[in-house]
Amino acid sequence: MSQNKNAQPGRPRLSAAASSPSAIGGAFNLVDQNGKPVTEKDLTGKPSLVFFGFTHCPDICPTKLFEITQMLDSLGADAGRVNVVFITVDPERDTTELLSTYLGSFHAGIRGLTGSEQQVTQAMRAYRAFARKVPLDAGGYTMDHTTFVYLMDRNGQFVSTFDVTRDPARAAQDLRRFM
Repeated sequence: MSQNKNAQPGRPRLSAAASSPSAIGGAFNLVDQNGKPVTEKDLTGKPSLVFFGFTHCPDICPTKLFEITQMLDSLGADAGRVNVVFITVDPERDTTELLSTYLGSFHAGIRGLTGSEQQVTQAMRAYRAFARKVPLDAGGYTMDHTTFVYLMDRNGQFVSTFDVTRDPARAAQDLRRFM
């Protein structure tokens, strides 16, 4: 069995992909659910969890946001020591008002980000996120999209994807190591 040469005592084990330099993360210019401008610079100074999704998502997005909420609840007062952003992949429908209403069902520390189609595409490219519109038989559309939660360090550098599906206390414990 091979050992991870980059493993450090007291740090969560990371995937092999996370131990090499990465071009995940970068410049973006969006607005949050309150209409406040947000750039990548606003995500520095503390670790960040970045998740791409959309408010009309029937299953994965609300489940991931619920899991993130449970983890943030497990962090208690330390929840303020991490940035958590939900970046829409559906700016056509996800207005600031809709994001505000939707995120009202989850932890107050989660910020929803949206912008023009061009601005959202720029953010998706920066994080190497994928999304595409999928027509529905009954009319309308849904979105097929990346479901990773990205962990970025306090300098805005990609660390690893972050598993929020596990026990919330365990996820919180692992996240604390980056605070």
